Amino acid sequence: MYSKDEASQLKQAFWTAFGQYLAPHPSAEGLKTNWINYKTGIKQLYFKMQAGNRDAFIAIEIAHPDPEIQELFFDQFKQYKTILNNVLNEDWEWQLNVANENGKTVSRIIKRLPGVSIFNKGDWPALISFFKPRIIALDEFWSDAKYGFDLFK
Repeated sequence: MYSKDEASQLKQAFWTAFGQYLAPHPSAEGLKTNWINYKTGIKQLYFKMQAGNRDAFIAIEIAHPDPEIQELFFDQFKQYKTILNNVLNEDWEWQLNVANENGKTVSRIIKRLPGVSIFNKGDWPALISFFKPRIIALDEFWSDAKYGFDLFK
């Protein structure tokens, strides 16, 4: 078991290593990108990567405080579902109005990796191999699809 400080340091070390690993990789538009804090350009719309002590996930997360607007975002993503699945080359789970880890109602399009821990350095290659192609694919998808979400700006 790690102290809060040790756990924080391990998490920071992983995300720093991941960021350095992806730093040379440009975005789909050829730009330098902060892959860890990916900016969609739309408030309350995030590409979120999270790793804990039992699993990890990557998600498109819609965190708008109004559930009806969340649903409009979600419906807009449904219009792009085939394109998204083709770019990701896999199906993700679609969750409308679920509670996130902080109890806030969000909607997500999510892919999980069970059985890994950010606190086990031996799992870091699996975590990087999980996150890297998916965040790059999300960027590729977003470089084309973002214009369909301009009404939410």
